[in-house]
Amino acid sequence: MKNSNVAAWCALGLLAACGANKDEGWSGYAYADYVYVAAPLAGTLSNLYVISGQQVTRGKPLFELESESEKAAREEANARLAAATYQAADADKGKRPPEVAVNQAQLAQARAQAQLAENDLARKRELVSRGFISKAQVDEAQSALNQARARVAELSSAVQVARLPARSDERAAADAQVEAAKQVLRQSEWRADQKQQTAPSDSQVADTFFRQGEFVAAGQPVVALLPPSNIKARFFVPETDLPKVALGQDVSLQCDGCGAPINARVSFIATKPEYTPPVIYSNEQRAKLVFLVEALPALADAPRLRPGQPLDVRPAAAAAAGAGAAAPAASR
Repeated sequence: MKNSNVAAWCALGLLAACGANKDEGWSGYAYADYVYVAAPLAGTLSNLYVISGQQVTRGKPLFELESESEKAAREEANARLAAATYQAADADKGKRPPEVAVNQAQLAQARAQAQLAENDLARKRELVSRGFISKAQVDEAQSALNQARARVAELSSAVQVARLPARSDERAAADAQVEAAKQVLRQSEWRADQKQQTAPSDSQVADTFFRQGEFVAAGQPVVALLPPSNIKARFFVPETDLPKVALGQDVSLQCDGCGAPINARVSFIATKPEYTPPVIYSNEQRAKLVFLVEALPALADAPRLRPGQPLDVRPAAAAAAGAGAAAPAASR
């Protein structure tokens, strides 16, 4: 009789303990923020490098769109940049040596003519002093000498100009053309690169939405990724329990098939209440004023959670106390 009374009291104690633990826990579910990878440009899907469920590392190619037009535009931009670069380099140079040699030959000819005109003028001045020719002939010789000297000055300047580079404004314009061509090439390279997308982080491929050969609109997701850092727990805390939850607080997550409890840290507490959680796992939570709370598990534990999986959430201290109370009870 005594043993039966002890057993009854133990059963009542266990029920009371279960009731206390139940009051300290909350219901929730695993949630994931998926990363939808898309190309900003449209095109036909030429290569899909991943499948659903596959683990990918950062930088691994995910898919590639047809990019013949972008590659052709890049080649054209390369050619235009080369042309602008050559034109800018040419602006730093004078005329070619053969062209300068032509001007120098013309200058030598003009000097010879000037010398001939000077000699003719001296001879006519002597003849006019003796009365052999008129003064008008001397004036004509002087005019011819002046023209020859002007021609020498003109060709001397032409030789100097032929050796000079382009003017500063023309050189600046050539540099601007080079810079513009570089930016056009940069745009073309960016457009070509955008046709192939890579994984932004270590992730699991959650889903693929197109097959090879299908046309993909600009901005249309092709692959959905699930990084471990984007897996979280969402649970709902009644208004009366809200003072027990704080940002940065540790909570314990339990789920079917998860094995040992998963530790998580509260990262978000809603400022607005809800009267019914969007997902209800028990009738006891219906029509209660609750607040949405999110908690992030460690990156190593995040893959143990599956999006949509029901969770039992308890404060870490309460979970540890419950585990400690269960051990003495089992020993008895």
